[in-house]
Amino acid sequence: MTVGETRDLADDRVLLGRTSTAERVADVLRTRIAEGWFPPGTRLSEDAIGGALGVSRNTLREAFRLLTRERLLVHELNRGVFVRVLAVEDVDDIHRTRRLVECAVVRGLGRPPYALDGLTAAVTEGESAAHAGAWADVSTANIHFHRELVALAGSARTDELMRGVLAELRLAFHLVGDPRPLHEPYLARNREILDALRAGDRTTAERLLARYLDDSRARVTAAYARAVEAPGGRAG
Repeated sequence: MTVGETRDLADDRVLLGRTSTAERVADVLRTRIAEGWFPPGTRLSEDAIGGALGVSRNTLREAFRLLTRERLLVHELNRGVFVRVLAVEDVDDIHRTRRLVECAVVRGLGRPPYALDGLTAAVTEGESAAHAGAWADVSTANIHFHRELVALAGSARTDELMRGVLAELRLAFHLVGDPRPLHEPYLARNREILDALRAGDRTTAERLLARYLDDSRARVTAAYARAVEAPGGRAG
């Protein structure tokens, strides 16, 4: 972890409030993993992170335990805590979970109009990042799109589930390499889903989403398998 990363992480201290808990610390770290801050295999320093967030060692260790149970971190005896490196089977299972949850959310939407401000912002974010050639930011915007899509259910439990799932997915993206071919095809598809929801057509939106997630499952799993099987590749 660099000095700059520690300084930026310290900016998240305000999110913890005066009644900081391990769950809140875990939420901050989960978000940072989902946004690509900590690549797979990164060792997390208790001193650096605890100091940046202003929390005790015991609180931080409990947060690490929570994220280990979510399969985002792994504890290695006498070495410390590391961001997990996924197996190919994990990547495939993540996509199966996403399809089950995301399609169910869209299918279960009530009568339109829907609250689409967050989804619209995520689509615009991705298109702007693509225009600037910032493909890692396109990846982040895509994560935001799916998080906002699930948020349409209005369920704190579903939101919590998907935060962990999407953070795991981001771990896969780190090992794939060039993000452009992985994420560019989905920019237009995100907008198509948004347009269908704007029109109040949840049936079309679900159909588009199901195809999207099936294609993503095949594409990402294959790309990840190639990455971990290449010389120097890693698998969990």
